[in-house]
Amino acid sequence: MVTSRERETLIGACVLLTGMAVLGFAYVVGGKHAKTDGYELVARFNKAEGIGVGSDLRLAGVSIGKVVSQGLDDHFRAVLTLRVDQGITFPVDSGALIQTDGLMGAKYISVQPGGEDDLLKPGQSFQFTQDSVNVQDLLEQIVAQGEARRAKQKEGGR
Repeated sequence: MVTSRERETLIGACVLLTGMAVLGFAYVVGGKHAKTDGYELVARFNKAEGIGVGSDLRLAGVSIGKVVSQGLDDHFRAVLTLRVDQGITFPVDSGALIQTDGLMGAKYISVQPGGEDDLLKPGQSFQFTQDSVNVQDLLEQIVAQGEARRAKQKEGGR
């Protein structure tokens, strides 16, 4: 007869083995779907809040790559390495902008193509970038402007 303790040990072992099998399967399947083709470009931003490794790179709203690494340069600017899908190229005067999906959605990098004939080569940097907009900073500016107007109206009413 199996004791209660032996039964609990057996159930725990089964759960552990099942968990390991699921994780192994996810690792194998996930590795096959990961895009390794393409090339890398670099974008430097003064402020890259909300962007991290795995964030989307989009062109006209369509995902064309991901952020694959992030760091800081000597001037404490955010340096993002972007992996662009194979077959997609950008003129050298293209820009990279940090944008948000809706008012409070996830942030992503949007590429605005330029008009030059020369194209960015793998490893090169975007010449033009636009930092992320912090919604809290924006709201504080709006409140400050409203308070300034109200104070000005009070002075004019006296």
